[in-house]
Amino acid sequence: MSDQFVIPFSIKELLNDSARYLVPMYQRNYAWGEGEINQLVQDVSDYQTKGTGDQTYYIGTLVVYKRSDGSFEVIDGQQRFTTLSLLATCLKRSGLKSAASVDMTWFDQANIDFESRANSKDTFTALAQGVEVHNLRSEKYNESIVNGYELLEKALKDLGNKLADFCTYLFSRVQITRVIVPPDTDLNHYFEVMNSRGEQLEKHEVIKARLMSVLNDIEGEQEKAKSIDTLNKVWESTANMERYIQYGFNPQERQQLFKKDDWGGFEATDFDDLTERLGRAAKAEKTTRGATTEKSLHDILKAPIAAEIAGDDGSASASARFTSVINFSNFLLHVLRVYTQEDVPLDDKQLIDQFDIRLLKSDNKIERVQEFTYALLKCKYLFDQYVIKREYAEGTDSWSLKRLRWYSSKSVSYINAFDEGEDGYAGINRRVLMLLSAFHVSTPTLVYKHWLNGALHHLYQQQSVDADEYLAALEGLAHSFVFGRFLAEGDGQDYFDMIYGAEPVDVPVALPVAKMRYGSVQNNFVFNFLDYLLWLRDKGGDDVVRQFEFSFRSSVEHFYPQHPMDGHAKMGDDALHDFGNLCLISHSKNSRLSNFQPSAKQEHFQPNIVQKKIDSLKLYKMLELLKVTNQWGAGEVVSHGAEMLNLLQEAGRREKRT
Repeated sequence: MSDQFVIPFSIKELLNDSARYLVPMYQRNYAWGEGEINQLVQDVSDYQTKGTGDQTYYIGTLVVYKRSDGSFEVIDGQQRFTTLSLLATCLKRSGLKSAASVDMTWFDQANIDFESRANSKDTFTALAQGVEVHNLRSEKYNESIVNGYELLEKALKDLGNKLADFCTYLFSRVQITRVIVPPDTDLNHYFEVMNSRGEQLEKHEVIKARLMSVLNDIEGEQEKAKSIDTLNKVWESTANMERYIQYGFNPQERQQLFKKDDWGGFEATDFDDLTERLGRAAKAEKTTRGATTEKSLHDILKAPIAAEIAGDDGSASASARFTSVINFSNFLLHVLRVYTQEDVPLDDKQLIDQFDIRLLKSDNKIERVQEFTYALLKCKYLFDQYVIKREYAEGTDSWSLKRLRWYSSKSVSYINAFDEGEDGYAGINRRVLMLLSAFHVSTPTLVYKHWLNGALHHLYQQQSVDADEYLAALEGLAHSFVFGRFLAEGDGQDYFDMIYGAEPVDVPVALPVAKMRYGSVQNNFVFNFLDYLLWLRDKGGDDVVRQFEFSFRSSVEHFYPQHPMDGHAKMGDDALHDFGNLCLISHSKNSRLSNFQPSAKQEHFQPNIVQKKIDSLKLYKMLELLKVTNQWGAGEVVSHGAEMLNLLQEAGRREKRT
């Protein structure tokens, strides 16, 4: 393709381009949510802080078709382009104090347009004109674009005093490549090719090849072959994060690695022992195969076909039943950090660099690669046995904390990781599950899951996993995150230091209420940890509390609204933004309910409460108080807020005592 068709643009050049970019009707509507938006901002921020600030970060491609009128029809990249246009619009009209030093005089209005979607165009126009977001909640405007704007505003606010440097880097050093398809391109064929094109080699596959290359330097041919075979088997068995590790190996290997006639233990003690066990399994399999080949033709033909082809692993159904909280590339970084106990960044953008630094360029790299291989298998086993998954069964889905249990060659099942006989909502298995899910929904992105690293670090150090000790470690981790970072004075402690350091976290004599007001809560885990404490306190006497399950709720909602509907008085800022007037709900519900009075919200949530369901236990307690007082004013805000602060404070003191 000629250079005239491939042009790199800085983000500023793209957004300031005089050309008109048109999103055609056949493209799907704007669909980016919190995960994608936060990831985009985080990626740019990471690259901006990682280097000297003058390196270029390539954000991808924008594929377009030039129409006869000179406008560009956007074929691929419209989600990213729309988000960048929203981001510039947000900065242009933003009331953020940190945005005051950001020069946006170059940006007039978005140069992206939407074919046959008047509400999308009108939404951009209204935002550019400064119309308040709460006035855009109607069918006249595009709800997804409004939500995207709000999420971007929050993400930019979270950058704090780093915003100006972030914007300078984003607009000048981040590049996107505009690709114009030739005029004679058959667009239908182009889409077909795009949808069927192969994936490029993933980073974790590059890492595997490099680790193999290191082991290829082993001098003894037999030892070399065994080591490479071990690495390959471990890698292939762990790469599927949806499948329990036992199903990555054949029956003979399972018996050697995960306790004979059990599958619930981890037997290998190091890489050499692991290699030896796999060797014994290979001999056993060869013997079994030899016995099979000795069958007569009559016996083979007589055997049921299903038994011959089905095997006993059930791995396909297992993969469909469970979904993981993390992908393999990011999991590798967790293992690398657990193995090295070094401050490895938990972001797969740095995967190759980190393996180069920690393993591939080390003086004793063969030994390090072998030790990492063992650590990878052990960590995946621990992850499968003792970290939550999402389980889909019988038409429903829920959080699951289960391990694989072997009963016989024909009977294998998933049982609770702890308290095998435990059922329902009581017991230590449920308590661990609740805390792990509280952590996860607070960090829904695949990167920077420090809670997961803390869990794996604890599990990896244990000779055998004890439920009480594991729960105590998780509650200690929650305590450290809340009181050592999110509610600490200043920036708080570093995650790595809290997980791997020995110093206990001090609980403040009084919680910093300024960090708990609207717009100042650093992390949603503060709300989710509080919900966990409410669940612990009240689950014995209330079915709504007992059956509560954590879900992905990312929006901090004012119970008494910031912008009441006509006829209702405004609440003073002191009470309005107080922690006692805040709760966590899903962003979509916040969009629909944000301007409603507490009594209307109560009516909205009541049908769910009847079914023993609620978004947040803090919200549930607010609704319960509203039932008693029949009103929600400053007095109720102060009363509820004091109860919640006392619960948090007491939890911190109790943890410190233990």
